Amino acid sequence: MRVLVTGSAGQVGTEVVRALQGLAEVVAHDRRTLDLAQPDQIVARVREARPEVIVNAAAYTAVDKAEEETQLARQVNAIAPGILAEEARRLGAVVIHFSTDYVFDGTKPSPYVEEDATHPVNAYGASKLDGERALAASGAAYVALRTSWVYGPHGSNFMLTMLRLAATRDEVRVVDDQRGAPTSSLQLAHLTRELVERGVEPLRAHAGVCHATAAGSTTWCGFARAIFEETARRRGAAFRMPRVIPIATSDYPTPARRPANSVLSSERLARAFGVRIPDWREGLVEAVSALPG
Repeated sequence: MRVLVTGSAGQVGTEVVRALQGLAEVVAHDRRTLDLAQPDQIVARVREARPEVIVNAAAYTAVDKAEEETQLARQVNAIAPGILAEEARRLGAVVIHFSTDYVFDGTKPSPYVEEDATHPVNAYGASKLDGERALAASGAAYVALRTSWVYGPHGSNFMLTMLRLAATRDEVRVVDDQRGAPTSSLQLAHLTRELVERGVEPLRAHAGVCHATAAGSTTWCGFARAIFEETARRRGAAFRMPRVIPIATSDYPTPARRPANSVLSSERLARAFGVRIPDWREGLVEAVSALPG
């Protein structure tokens, strides 16, 4: 099986390419060779590769910056997935696409399911929702995986930010009234491999939107504490653990609003594909162990 992976240098794409080695013939493109803001490049790379599966791991993920760069965010997150899907339909290929919890407004008190009404509260979430709609309108077979709070040993993410701050600060102030499921890039890569292993026909049979987050939930403050505790457990006295001070969202204003509840139910993923992503704490142990040094 030939699999084309976009965003191969990103935090998710890096791990996806690694996870698929030995399972499929991987055609990997980063932004230098496939810029999703350039429609002609998308068409050319897909037609060159003629893949059976396209894994779209590329995205515009600068949530706050998207409030100003709305057109670029829309080009990468909304228009590009539609072009990928149209090319996939021409080939009879299947698209695996990563979406986000930010398609919801966070007002529901319980975990969101796929059928819940979407209502993004920021430009990033709106662009990702438009991407899902473009996939659906294309007529291609696709699986859109809504995930949340993505982090990992590579790229720019909350875990690496917290560890960088720990090196210079005695305390960090972290929001404690937003709840979600931290999901590592490694967990998403393992999931992608499992889906590809099942083959094209099962992906077609269960096409549509699936929630795909780690089990369990916490707040950003709880996640920060867990990051520091796991790092201290691995590094011992070499790691100086800062104090974590819980704060409210209102104490840390950002250009883009965030949903208060980002917890998603991944039961459809389990029913459709027999796959469950382990608890977020297990993902954190794996991610910290993968850090250099």
